[in-house]
Amino acid sequence: MSTHPHLHRDDPKDYLHCEYGIRSWLFTTDHKRIAILYLVSITLMFFVGGAFATLVRLELITPQSDLLQPETYNRMFTMHGIVMVWFFLIPSIPAVLGNFLIPMMVGARDLAFPRINLLSWWLFTASGVFVLITIFIGGVDTGWTFYTPFSTFYSNSYAVAAALAIFINGFSTILTGLNFIVTVHTMRAPGMTWLRLPLFVWSNYATAVIMVLATPVLAITLLLVGIERVFRVGIFDPALGGDPILFQHLFWFYSHPAVYIMILPGMGVVSELVTAFSRKRIFGYHFVAFASMAIALFGFLVWGHHLFVSGQSLYAGLVFSLLSYLVAVPSAIKVFNWTATLYKGSVLLATPMLYALAFIGLFTMGGLTGLFVAALGVDVHVHDTYFVVAHFHYIMVGGMVTAYMGGLHFWWPKISGRMYPEGWAKIAAGLIFFGFNLTFFPQFVLGYLGMPRRYATYPPEFQVWNVLSTAGASILAVGYVVPLFYLFWSMRYGKIAPRNPWRASGLEWEEADSPPIKHNFEEVPTVTKEAYHYHEGVRLG
Repeated sequence: MSTHPHLHRDDPKDYLHCEYGIRSWLFTTDHKRIAILYLVSITLMFFVGGAFATLVRLELITPQSDLLQPETYNRMFTMHGIVMVWFFLIPSIPAVLGNFLIPMMVGARDLAFPRINLLSWWLFTASGVFVLITIFIGGVDTGWTFYTPFSTFYSNSYAVAAALAIFINGFSTILTGLNFIVTVHTMRAPGMTWLRLPLFVWSNYATAVIMVLATPVLAITLLLVGIERVFRVGIFDPALGGDPILFQHLFWFYSHPAVYIMILPGMGVVSELVTAFSRKRIFGYHFVAFASMAIALFGFLVWGHHLFVSGQSLYAGLVFSLLSYLVAVPSAIKVFNWTATLYKGSVLLATPMLYALAFIGLFTMGGLTGLFVAALGVDVHVHDTYFVVAHFHYIMVGGMVTAYMGGLHFWWPKISGRMYPEGWAKIAAGLIFFGFNLTFFPQFVLGYLGMPRRYATYPPEFQVWNVLSTAGASILAVGYVVPLFYLFWSMRYGKIAPRNPWRASGLEWEEADSPPIKHNFEEVPTVTKEAYHYHEGVRLG
């Protein structure tokens, strides 16, 4: 790397220490501070959603409803889904890691629209407060999908209030996606061509395209639900002359691409971790980069596999089944290329790499079981059973959350300027991997045996599998709580981090301090090397 001779930073002080006070944080336009604000907000929502999941798993220890009444149970799993999907899974990697890293990775001083970036956090916070209020005044019992006519007629809960919160949150998502797209197109440093971009940027760029194109569909759909519920206009409710299948088409046209909003950034994180800790340029860089765009494209074409048993025509079902198999191809390309990168690499099993390896295994399991539910004959049997719950969580928790934890540990020295205790971090990673599998693998068995999801009671023969699942959830919870303590501890007592503790490639490691200065770089860098310029065979550590 060389540097541009004419552009200099405005403030020589560390961005974490140059301004003090709550006001300086709440009204900041620094992308790094906004990322930290998102980190705090999203962590809070993660543990709120986890509390609901805890109550669900405790209820399912026994076959009868002896902890929660069925109506309360409905509210618990609904609020768990709403909080986790829209207030953790979708925003976590883009809003936290993407906000912090993308400007540095492309050689920019900030995102293209700093004030819009701050507005996106304020909208996220406002919608999160709205959801928390909804929880305290009674919650929602429709399921996180808001299926009609539950959400428009039969529900006795605050479905409109929750839908409004998600509607507001959608604007935050759109603004974040717009910011990423414009930044990548217009603010790359001299020499930073498209094919020199880090794969994390490629993944978040593809995610941003989905955010901008798909989120308005969800917003309009939820707005129509509110109009129908309040004004009794027949749109989705058959009692009013509406079509409930229309709601499913609209909802899943957004929500299946939303799966890739959640998982694509995680794939970008894993690409960075695998190449950094194997000391090799990613195998098939071009294929991995373009696979991200292919996933974004195919993601808009597979929503109908959620409607196999909903009255959709057989021919439409066959087409969506075929397309669902095709979307697995670019995902498989990434997995094969990560594996090839590891082959004969100088692999260091540091904590971020443990999470990356866990991601590859768990995501592969989730992807393979996704092919099961994409097959018409199998889906008829396992639809709306715990098999689907397990498949979804292997992708989202085993995949996305694991990648988020790996990325958070990898870039924590860059974010905080401190190192975390490696021993505790490895223990937490092991607890998460073991606890996750003990939680969700039994649910594959439960689903195959026919236990439906969203039921507070079940036949006694299913109890042993539910007890195993709840035991695993308790271990998983400990695994997630432990990092909260040692990362917070490290901010005060951790070893001072050097600029590049992992000896990784990329502008954020090679050109920016730990933590970075306010405008990221002393001088705007000029890029002269390919991405991931490692000397293969040179071991890290």
